[in-house]
Amino acid sequence: MEVRQPVPPFTAETAAQKVRLAEDGWNSRDPVKVSLAYSPDTYWRNRAEFVHGREEAQAFLARKWNRELDYRLIKELWTFAGNRIAVRFAYEWHDDSGQWYRSYGNENWQFDENGLMTHRHASINDMRIAESERKYHWPLGRRPDDHPSLSDLGF
Repeated sequence: MEVRQPVPPFTAETAAQKVRLAEDGWNSRDPVKVSLAYSPDTYWRNRAEFVHGREEAQAFLARKWNRELDYRLIKELWTFAGNRIAVRFAYEWHDDSGQWYRSYGNENWQFDENGLMTHRHASINDMRIAESERKYHWPLGRRPDDHPSLSDLGF
């Protein structure tokens, strides 16, 4: 059986660790790697799209990162209880025409006893920004530890 540490029930420390691990995974922009954090029968609502299972999650993520170029994400723990975590996030990206966006949202997560995410419910809003308004300038990949958080940036 797959185990993805940390596992529930979460503490403030392990919930924050789970959030950072999720952020790091999504910043890799590797659909297969990211999908391994989810249960084989995972269920997502992402905006108005519904995803069932890892294979659909991988296809969804591949489409997402083919459209959302130079994607950089910051997640922040909002609250947690038992096997559930709520996060808020913002990410920056541009489309193939060069238009930049900042996408803001909230996610509610539920995990099984092995620390795999079984449910992901995401609500997201996109805001056009000028390239000069970007706040995320680290090289593609993991956000540096000394980069400001969402709260530090006033988001």
